[in-house]
This record gives sequence, structure tokens and C-alpha cells, in this order.
Amino acid sequence: MFDFSNRTILVTGASGGIGGATVKLLLQHGADVIAAGTSKENLAPIVAETGVRGLPFDLTSEDAVRDALRDLPVHGVVNCAGFGGEIATPMETDISVFDKVIAINTRGALLVTKYAARTMIAAGGGGAIVNVSSQAALVALHGHISYAASKAALDSITRVSALELGPHGIRVNSVNPTVVMTPMSAFYWGRDDIQGPFLDAMPLGRYATEEEIAGPIVFLLSDAAAMITGVTLPIDGGYTSR
Repeated sequence: MFDFSNRTILVTGASGGIGGATVKLLLQHGADVIAAGTSKENLAPIVAETGVRGLPFDLTSEDAVRDALRDLPVHGVVNCAGFGGEIATPMETDISVFDKVIAINTRGALLVTKYAARTMIAAGGGGAIVNVSSQAALVALHGHISYAASKAALDSITRVSALELGPHGIRVNSVNPTVVMTPMSAFYWGRDDIQGPFLDAMPLGRYATEEEIAGPIVFLLSDAAAMITGVTLPIDGGYTSR
């Protein structure tokens, strides 16, 4: 059920930690992986390491997304591209940063879904889409007004897309990870005053690894999850179960 032979999977944000781990795990299970990112330069390391096809395009431009995906046959999509934005309260937030977070995390994922789903429907073979959301969509976290809004909206896109695409045999799910100590997150979550109290409140008491997020993503793309659609799956060490 984890055999992806003859299946093409598009992974956005493939130059990042979770995206890169997902690319590698999909390759282990026989997938033909297309690694998408903002530029050839950003994608060069993962392409050189794995030999996958690189596909650079601007997620914030509908024209760019349409041109990149218009004639691209895929069986699965992982919307993993993300922008962390800022740590700010609602009173302090920079609306230009908010707009950028929404443009990448929410609008960008919707654009990829819009154009990838069209080719998936035309192919008639069904498929699966996995959106990489966040625990910030499920519980309130200090300073996360923009990021949380973008991911909560993404979860809503997941549910509505599952409803709309289900009749075409296309499943749509979200994974909602806790903190993964990537360069994007270390500036805040690596601080002793933040890390200690947060991990004390988590039943498993540690941050996740990229591989621990990639595993559930690949599961949701696979035939083993054939009856699962419209879910938001916390991968958070029990944090949101409190």
C-alpha cells in the first residue's frame, strides 16, 4: 500500500526541512517526485542529492502557478511551502507581513490545488493532496496571529476541497505539526524562555523531526489511507490534546 510506482507526486517547499524529508521518503517508496520551490538555486541541493526533477515557480503569482502546472500530470500533491512571518500580537502585527504569510501559506496552496486538481480530474485516476498546516491552526499560541490565521484558513481549504474533489476520487487532508527545529523556527522556539514552558506542556516533551512529519504525509498520500479525507491530523506530541 506504500508503493508509489508510476505515480508522480509534486512537493512544494521541497528545499525546506519537511519538504526535503518528504521528497526523500517518497523516493524510497518508488514515487516519481517533482520538487517545487522558489528558484533553481534554492532547489539545487535537493535536486543534486536525490536526482528528482526541480520545478521553480512563484507561488504568489497565479500566472506562474498556472503555467507551471497546466500540463503537468500528477497523482499527488504536498503543499509544504511556507513562510513563518513574524512573532507579534494583534496590536503589533505588520499587515504587510500578514499579507505575505497569507499569500504563501494559504493563497499559494489554494492556487496549487486549483491547477493540480484540474489535471488530476482530467486524468480520471483519482489521487491525493496533503496540505502541511500547523498546530497553530488548532490552538492559540502567543505571537502567532498571522501564521495561525494562514494555517486555520488552510485547514478550511482542506475540508472544502475534500468535499468538492471527493466525487473525482481525490482525497484532501492536512497534517498539523508541532514545532520542527528548522532554521525558520529556531530563532523563536530555540529560546530557553520559550522552549522550556512549551515542552513542559507537551506530553511527549520534545520537538518533532522532519522525518516524523514526512511519514504521516506519505501515509496520507498512499493507498493505505484510501478512506481518509477531510481530516486535520495533529502531529504534535499530544500538545493539542491538553
